[in-house]
Amino acid sequence: MILPVSLTIAAACGALNLWLALRTSVGRVKGKVMIGDGGDPTMLARTRAHANLTEYAPFVLILIALIELAGGSPTTLWLLGSAFVLARIAHGIGMLRPAPNILRAGGAVLTWLLLAGLAGWALAIVVAAPRVAAGHPIVLTVAPQ
Repeated sequence: MILPVSLTIAAACGALNLWLALRTSVGRVKGKVMIGDGGDPTMLARTRAHANLTEYAPFVLILIALIELAGGSPTTLWLLGSAFVLARIAHGIGMLRPAPNILRAGGAVLTWLLLAGLAGWALAIVVAAPRVAAGHPIVLTVAPQ
């Protein structure tokens, strides 16, 4: 089974992760900081933007994939997944600007709202399917031909 929404959003997150990692690596080379942030606020911001993506993306991607598998609306998942990627881009850019700024704050808040919404949707699916949630097996039958 191919999960087009999950695969596409995961690919976008992979590309975003690579961008943030390369940006961090370039900062490390320029600042001669191989471990930690070397006391440089810009290096700290770069590493935190990268780490922040890796803290949220797994949960969002797992929830999107499981909701997609459970038959969740592909259109809604596309919108939420795309919003997550845009929120993380905004956050990554905003981390290198003076605080407070709308990109950083907006990216963080949107990420929290999306994660909460996806978690709530996943729970709603479980509540709507009590037999599966209670551990009752799903029996598939094949009609005679």
